[in-house]
Amino acid sequence: MTTDEAEATRPVTRIQREKQEVILEAALDVFSKFGFRGSTIDQIAEAAGMSKPNLLYYFKSKEDIHAPLLARILDTWLEPLREMDPAGDPLPEIQSYIRRKLEMSRDFPRESRLFANEMLRGAPGFYDILHTDLKNLVDEKAKIIKGWMAQGKLAKTDPYHLIFSIWATTQHYADFDIQVRAVLGRERGAEGRFEDAARFLDQLFLHGLSPKK
Repeated sequence: MTTDEAEATRPVTRIQREKQEVILEAALDVFSKFGFRGSTIDQIAEAAGMSKPNLLYYFKSKEDIHAPLLARILDTWLEPLREMDPAGDPLPEIQSYIRRKLEMSRDFPRESRLFANEMLRGAPGFYDILHTDLKNLVDEKAKIIKGWMAQGKLAKTDPYHLIFSIWATTQHYADFDIQVRAVLGRERGAEGRFEDAARFLDQLFLHGLSPKK
């Protein structure tokens, strides 16, 4: 067994886990600002308040830091979609999904920007997951939405583009936050902008999805 293999099988101590979390938190801040290519181990070490050799004791490379962050983010991002209940009332289920996505844009802006940066560079860290876990989940939920449409509970439209549109409109408030706040101004661009956005998106999507009588 090599030294690296021995280290991989050795149990992680509480202190090691804490240090790893400090590094991942610092890396999230750095990656979300500068992207993967623009970030360096030195920047992450400085943000984590430790030396570069100390950081490299816990993570061997920038890639080793980036990968677990991406896995966490995708899992977090998919959770609201997983919770869409096929037995629920369609319009409230769609409304709840929109609200959850907006809440995530408000509460996890760094994660959203890191996710967007990964998509812009071709998603090398996500490629396999996008074609398996993500696609399977979206296929499953699109089938549910299509079923609601077939039952006359929602207006007929393309369920995939509906999901894409919800992603685009909600994540905009994280990825383009500085633009949103600049255009809205100091008063309208304060914390209440998310509730204003939620009311608008409710009207936009729920009115458009309401079955025609």
